Amino acid sequence: INTTNVTFLEAGYNSIWMRDYGQNTVYKNKVEDPFLVDWIYNRNRPNDDIVPEAIASNLNLDIYATSESPWDLMATGGNFMSDGMGTGFSSNLIIDENSGGNAWNGQTYPNHSQDEINNILFEFMGIDRYILMEILPFDGIHHIDMHMKLLDEETLLVAEYPEGIADGPQIEANLQYILENFNSAFGTPYKVIRVPSPPSTQGNFPDNNGYYRTYTNSVFVNNTILVPFYRTEYDTIAQRIYQEALPGYNIVGIDVDNQNTFLISYSGAIHCITHSVGVKDPLLIQHQSLENTLAQNEYLVEAFIQHTSGIESADLYWTTNLEDGYQSISMTNNGDDNWSASITQNIPVGTMVYYYINAQANSGKQMSRPMPAPQGYFDFYVIDPTIGTVNPFEDLETSIDVFPNPASAITCIPIETETSEYATLKMYDLFGKKITTIHDGMIKAGSSKYFINAKDYVPGVYFIALEKQGKIFRKKIVIN
Repeated sequence: INTTNVTFLEAGYNSIWMRDYGQNTVYKNKVEDPFLVDWIYNRNRPNDDIVPEAIASNLNLDIYATSESPWDLMATGGNFMSDGMGTGFSSNLIIDENSGGNAWNGQTYPNHSQDEINNILFEFMGIDRYILMEILPFDGIHHIDMHMKLLDEETLLVAEYPEGIADGPQIEANLQYILENFNSAFGTPYKVIRVPSPPSTQGNFPDNNGYYRTYTNSVFVNNTILVPFYRTEYDTIAQRIYQEALPGYNIVGIDVDNQNTFLISYSGAIHCITHSVGVKDPLLIQHQSLENTLAQNEYLVEAFIQHTSGIESADLYWTTNLEDGYQSISMTNNGDDNWSASITQNIPVGTMVYYYINAQANSGKQMSRPMPAPQGYFDFYVIDPTIGTVNPFEDLETSIDVFPNPASAITCIPIETETSEYATLKMYDLFGKKITTIHDGMIKAGSSKYFINAKDYVPGVYFIALEKQGKIFRKKIVIN
């Protein structure tokens, strides 16, 4: 490694698990002064717990610690993820860590209710929605980074086990709880991408003396993602899943499970031994990527763009053929840091559109979203409108959902309808050809659930359509 841009900080510490005892970067008013927040570490390792102070001093950043009542909070970084928009995720370990009494190896727990925990996270970190999940029975450390990762503000990468194996059932129950009770910060259902968890060479999983091998325990470093690797036959699948979910990013596998690299045997991987400090001068671009869209006269792209010096300009780059390069459209500042531009060209049905956003601050700083653009991009399909125009909010008494989505195995289709009535539930391909009839008959009032096995279908984009009383309610599904 070229160490030109590497600084070595010498400080005492007790263990390698930097994610757990390390600091979190928080920004005042989204992009203003950065500072660090440090929790009480849930292990009796006093040197570990003061490492964030050494980092703050080295970087000349203010640090705020949740160490004194009534703000004393114990937490671990491997059990925390946030979307940058006020939503945090953890397992119920956070409740146990703040339940009073004696903690690990003689350390004392703080004593807080869940409401008090929520308030501390809000006051110190701006987390105004804290989503907690049941701990997993075979994960001894109960950290969510061993089975889940946020890829962006609305996409969850979730570990998958063979049916009924290890923590698979509890992971599925937790995922269903999230999907049924929470939307993303954009108000849309979370997208779910599954990644298989590899077994040992003998085929053992954590419920049968296997290590907790995981591909979600990865870390972003600018345009690179460091991913724990185990064995080629599984690693290649995980690498493909990351590349398809995050085009343009450099996916780097790091062996954590072979001779002289047995990191995973200590119940941790790459995310567990790393942490990040946010840049001092962020140019923020928040954008909800466009879904596959019915053919229309224009395709509106909107983004929240902010920098302390103000935004001089923003541009939308788009193309229908990556080899031909991108066209650019100047975005318009609509006030309150909201920018937009529309693609108005006539785009043929069945076309994939690729695009990204670039912004320049008054200070001269530039940033793209996705970060690796133009190699990285967002994309959406242009759909044939003759398969039926559907407004999912057309009938407030009826709703249809699909999860997990993208799908690769058993997939649930929950339906809510206020009255019992005759209806059909069908699956169509991208061009409106019927693939299968899932249900044809009466649907009871209230909640109903139907299922398909995604393994039975060719990978691609499909639509689940509920037809009743001359109306169509449709939901897109991607099969991997």
